[in-house]
Amino acid sequence: MALIDIKLPKSIALALNLPVSSPKRQQMKVLKKLLRIARFTEFGQEYKFDEILLSRHASKNFQQIVPTYNYNKIHDEWWHKSIEGKPDICWPGIIKFFALSSGTSESSSKFIPITKELIRSNTITSIRQLITLASYSHVPKASVGRGWLMLGGSTQLQKGPTYFAGDLSGIQAKNIPFWFQGMYKPGKKIAKERDWSKKLDEIVERAPEWDIAFLVGVPAWVQLCMEKVIERYNLKNIHEIWPNLAFYVHGGVALEPYKKGFKKLLGKPITYIETYLASEGFLAYQNRQDAIGMKLALHSIFFEFVPFDDENFDSDGNMVDNPKALMIHEVEEGKDYAILISTNAGTWRYLIGDTIRFVDIEKSEIIITGRTRHYLSLVGEHLSVDNMNKAIQLVSEELNISVPEFTVVGVPYGTFFAHQWYIATDDKVNSEELRIRIDNKLKELNDDYEVERKHALKAVFVDVLSEQTFMDFMRAKGKVGGQHKFPRVLKGRMLEDWKKFLKSVPH
Repeated sequence: MALIDIKLPKSIALALNLPVSSPKRQQMKVLKKLLRIARFTEFGQEYKFDEILLSRHASKNFQQIVPTYNYNKIHDEWWHKSIEGKPDICWPGIIKFFALSSGTSESSSKFIPITKELIRSNTITSIRQLITLASYSHVPKASVGRGWLMLGGSTQLQKGPTYFAGDLSGIQAKNIPFWFQGMYKPGKKIAKERDWSKKLDEIVERAPEWDIAFLVGVPAWVQLCMEKVIERYNLKNIHEIWPNLAFYVHGGVALEPYKKGFKKLLGKPITYIETYLASEGFLAYQNRQDAIGMKLALHSIFFEFVPFDDENFDSDGNMVDNPKALMIHEVEEGKDYAILISTNAGTWRYLIGDTIRFVDIEKSEIIITGRTRHYLSLVGEHLSVDNMNKAIQLVSEELNISVPEFTVVGVPYGTFFAHQWYIATDDKVNSEELRIRIDNKLKELNDDYEVERKHALKAVFVDVLSEQTFMDFMRAKGKVGGQHKFPRVLKGRMLEDWKKFLKSVPH
């Protein structure tokens, strides 16, 4: 089936073909629509949405009147009422779905509200990205209408008093549009399976029956799936069973560390497509072939951007109470920002926890540079996940090794500090050489790091572990499959659990 043969419902087709206005105008339209719909909720009444809508400068008044929120604050003040089944709290009606998300650092699950409006917005953003594939060169257009193997969470959701809860990918799969159901794999029956190992076994058994063109999921789990299929059917590569495989849709973690491992499993090149799909919404997507960044979904989410600096965040990555928040037309390229989002699921000025950088303001394209609390700045080294990913990528290429996972910990060292790296690779490598190369690359990439390595950041340590060790830890934490990712920086409870785990296993 060619791309142009996909028939979309008229309402969605019209939504996709609206004329494109300036980013500022788009965002004002989204904000006013959100305020108008939510003005009679408890939240809308508390923060005078009617008055904001009538004011000349709605966006500025919105920022002055409505406080910023992180998860704990908005949950304790507002969302707990929705979880209890009360209607019209932050969004009209009763919230029927909650995405369970622990992110990559927290131990307890977060309940993120999911509404039918948000699901529809996510679907429209997905279709927008799908349509952009028509402009990709050297890509078989007929592949677009073939099978999509989506390795997400279970659609067998947990039942609460007035809601269902589960992984966002499971909620989305449970609500896939009727016109997409024929392409969706592994199908409803397998998608319900909660046991990741059983689900994977069932996918492997059914693999010869499917004509897969798209793989969708977190890199570690997609790679594991391909490895099991290849092993089960004694194949040289995955294209022997899925000859039309042409795309891999990924997001959430940097792909570069996995590309070397992927290449070994492929019979021919495929196109990598990046997305920025969080539990709170579909924030951005790659809409041009070989684009460096992803285009923000300005048509459905209202964005604010808080400069990620010492004025707005403390040393632990916590945002101050009244941060400087910019709109889309006020940002600059090359600077890191934390994102605040307001959505049609009742998230208002919500700190999503990621840091981004604009690489093309005119096209509203961004890259993800890390997490507000997933960076190391023990002594002012300001080491971002982006720095870490780049250093690992460069060193991997130099040493011709595959490093699919790593994590970094800040540790005391005498009266000063050090960085402890845990690196996953199944290739032979000298850990001391690896340590020196990573340290040197980070000095080249980050001036603050280079300065502090001469002063308070006294040492860098590297432990080389097997990839299986990382996966076993995730399995022990119950974070297998779906959207679960290994944190690039370990702190708090996760760090304590990691230390205990390492003591209990040989490595």
